[in-house]
Amino acid sequence: MNTVNPTGSIPNYLAWSIIATVLATCLCCPLGLVGIVAIVFSSKVNTLLNQGDIDGARRASNNAKTWCWVATALAIVGLLFNVIYFAMGGSAAYLQMLQQYQ
Repeated sequence: MNTVNPTGSIPNYLAWSIIATVLATCLCCPLGLVGIVAIVFSSKVNTLLNQGDIDGARRASNNAKTWCWVATALAIVGLLFNVIYFAMGGSAAYLQMLQQYQ
């Protein structure tokens, strides 16, 4: 086990994971909830650091970063899909759907 305390050098990516999860879920689909995996790994980083498990904290940090990128990619795909959908006339269909519910 490593005796150096690199608390500041092992990021937990918690903010990124929360933002990516919310955006991916809102813009893409429920598939965006895979970002919850990033949140879980992000929350493990500080716990493992407090327990002195530096290697485990690094692994959790790397896993959190990977899942953050997955959620971010889903958010980007969802955003592109929505932009293309509305650019191709989807906004008219959306407005018509809203009028039916009124």
